[in-house]
Amino acid sequence: MDKRHLDEEQLRESLGDVAYHVTREKGTELPFSHPYDHLFDEGIYVDVITKEVLFLSKDKFDSGCGWPAFSKTAPDAPIKEQSDTRYGMIRTEVETETTHLGHVFNDGPKEAGGLRYCINGASIEFIPKEDMEKRGYGSWLNCL
Repeated sequence: MDKRHLDEEQLRESLGDVAYHVTREKGTELPFSHPYDHLFDEGIYVDVITKEVLFLSKDKFDSGCGWPAFSKTAPDAPIKEQSDTRYGMIRTEVETETTHLGHVFNDGPKEAGGLRYCINGASIEFIPKEDMEKRGYGSWLNCL
């Protein structure tokens, strides 16, 4: 269910404290703390708030960084990038209209374009391939 209609209090209740902190307050979950870090099943990853498709399982790889990593975004994913200079670092933050996702770095697999989208697991939801049709994502099956 798309959660864009919820007010901030309802959204916090719906997401839980960690996901709310990550998605709305630009927080970061602890490394190696989210099960998606080591999930490599076929499917898609959607924005936890809007349910828009962001990443495909075929582009996920084990970067060893402690967060889910992807070499690229899904076609037409509503992801935008902006400079992040917090904590004395210069990084590129990735987010959607409603959701902080994580950062993108230039140290990904060269054969896949060289990018590593380092994404907080709490900001995305995994939809397994076998559930995609019934969840309304059937048109994405040919992308896997």
